[in-house]
Amino acid sequence: MRESEREGQMDNRQTNSHITPTAIVIIAAHALVAWVLCGAIVIVGRQIWTMETTLIVHALGVPVIFLFVSLIYFTYFSYTTPLQTATIFTLSAIMLDLTVVATIIERSYAMFGSLNGTWIPFGLMFLTTYLIGSLITKRKASQVVTS
Repeated sequence: MRESEREGQMDNRQTNSHITPTAIVIIAAHALVAWVLCGAIVIVGRQIWTMETTLIVHALGVPVIFLFVSLIYFTYFSYTTPLQTATIFTLSAIMLDLTVVATIIERSYAMFGSLNGTWIPFGLMFLTTYLIGSLITKRKASQVVTS
């Protein structure tokens, strides 16, 4: 593959010139996997720790989970920009927490009043996804130029 073709391929992915149904499924699957793993921390944590400890472990685990999910997404797919991906991942988690956790499981929206339990993890997932995406995107762009 020529350098100009590689650059064009990178440009198409990063500018969303054409998001296919497959790309949507891949993005959604990554967001869902990260959300499920974060939820697993809370589910297991509630069984073995106090709620306060569970929320601290959750807040620490969220960036680790989103680091790995973002590494995989941006290394192998990268259909969206880092900002778009961070927004999609974070809004997906908010919507899933709102509909599944708060409405169906907890039957209470009190969780959204918790800085440690909700808003700090949302901020950390956004920040982690954005930073990892930016680093990988820059690395890929420099590899295309030097190839």
